[in-house]
Amino acid sequence: MKLLTLLLLFWSASNAAEQTVIIKIEGMTCPLCTMTIKKNLKKQSGVLKAKVKLNTNTATVTYEDNTITATKLLHAIEEVGYRGNIENH
Repeated sequence: MKLLTLLLLFWSASNAAEQTVIIKIEGMTCPLCTMTIKKNLKKQSGVLKAKVKLNTNTATVTYEDNTITATKLLHAIEEVGYRGNIENH
């Protein structure tokens, strides 16, 4: 049984594909905005990297697509009071 569990975990991890999405964010006005969004994105399970830039009003997020979706990333941005739109996917 333990072997089966380990095999399933390995299979799941090996099927994870890294995806990178650029999200246009509305409402950012200061560096604190970027830190708040980045912090909330990075605490989401499956997010590998998050970079938020005030000068372009974008977040670039790399994530495991078998753990989290781009839609859930948008929800994470909305949770902290901002609105996001996916630019590429």
